[in-house]
Amino acid sequence: MIERRLGRDGTLVGAIALGCMGMSEFYESVPESEAIATIHRALELGMNLIDTSDMYGRGENERLVGRALSDRRESAVLATKGGFLRRDDDLAWRGVNGRPDYLKAACDASLARLGVDHIDLYYLHRADPGVPIEESVGALAELVSAGKVRRLGLSEVDAPTLRRAAAVAPIAALQSEYSLFTRDVERNGVLETARGLGVTFVAYAPLGRGMLTRATPARNELAEGDLRRRVPRFDEANVAHNLRLVDSLASIARERNATPAQLALAWVLDRGDDVVALPGSQRVAHADENGAAADLRLDAHARTSLDLLFAPGAVAGERIR
Repeated sequence: MIERRLGRDGTLVGAIALGCMGMSEFYESVPESEAIATIHRALELGMNLIDTSDMYGRGENERLVGRALSDRRESAVLATKGGFLRRDDDLAWRGVNGRPDYLKAACDASLARLGVDHIDLYYLHRADPGVPIEESVGALAELVSAGKVRRLGLSEVDAPTLRRAAAVAPIAALQSEYSLFTRDVERNGVLETARGLGVTFVAYAPLGRGMLTRATPARNELAEGDLRRRVPRFDEANVAHNLRLVDSLASIARERNATPAQLALAWVLDRGDDVVALPGSQRVAHADENGAAADLRLDAHARTSLDLLFAPGAVAGERIR
């Protein structure tokens, strides 16, 4: 597994990470035994950045990850997030809370659910528009001073907010959606700003929430609670167009003895040695397939073909944030 550094002088992590969200919610459910086996396999493959959040499964995903890492904590670089709110009585409801007192309490709750004494990378999951980013990041910096957190991250912030945050405390990682399907960060200054500040860019949903694998079920076959029912790119009006793009991706992949997923991940890693790909995986077979993408190098023809095929604006339908 090739490696990336978290921040300018942070620890090394595998260039492909493991997103655990779908093990507890939002996608087809899997047995806990399979989810834990997937986390263990990822660590064996060098995919040691293990990513969760307190809002995934309303805390259950952190508990699952904690159980999986109970006997191999030192093998993992453990990342979780706070500041994104859920409600038990309305699972579709979302809110944010970036107040310092809330974030400190959220971190303590995450530590307890994970069963660890520190978090390697703690993200502000979403910036709170009602709280200056300086106050939120200042609170997170106090968690570092207290030894509860090793490094700080942000998720889905714009370039000016990232600069303001980095003026308060070192930011090791910025997590935003980035894939052949979603290239906003190339145009809105976010990727450039992160790079200039020495912030590692963690690309979540690098497989287009499964569509870039060409194995996504039809919309009417998705479970009622499947996140993709709310993603415009999966609407009937858009999916046929988008799958034609994926068929072209698959053709380019076959020429290189790779799967569409592996080529899509290789494209993300090819964007720079400060980029980490964070695909979500639920099964051991998915971890094996994704991990092998680290061995795939894009040739000039593939790079040009993919950039043209998936040029900004080529995909039909918006993403969700």
